[in-house]
Amino acid sequence: MLNEKQTASKAVQILLNKKQGFRDLSREEKKNFAVVLARNNMIIYGNAFDLIRSKKEIDFTNEFDIEKNLKSITVYEVKSTQQQNMKKDFSGYFFDLTTAELLVAQSLKNYFKFAFVNTVTKEYMEMTLNQVFAKSKGIYPKWAIRF
Repeated sequence: MLNEKQTASKAVQILLNKKQGFRDLSREEKKNFAVVLARNNMIIYGNAFDLIRSKKEIDFTNEFDIEKNLKSITVYEVKSTQQQNMKKDFSGYFFDLTTAELLVAQSLKNYFKFAFVNTVTKEYMEMTLNQVFAKSKGIYPKWAIRF
């Protein structure tokens, strides 16, 4: 049984292996992307997303190229499970949503999606924040404190 961090890493790798335009940005690329978003009045936190997906090939080391292709980029936060009997629509799935993820999703609107990945079946489902809220059967706020 994998721990939570291992399951999350496996889920990211599953999406990357699908060859559907998902990309894991380096630290420098994330910084460049954040700068371009800020210039366009959109806020992103480096740890509040896992992958990006683009319809075009973009050089994320080049801010001009990012800016030119900004509308073709979707930011993804990956949520993962390794439950054997998970339904295809992830009904009954319980996951955490951080304040940073919520703020980024609200800032980027339709340029942000959640990817729910079952690491056992390798199936995944994409949803915007509005779709997540519409599907939610309950929302239980919590604060995580780190010392």
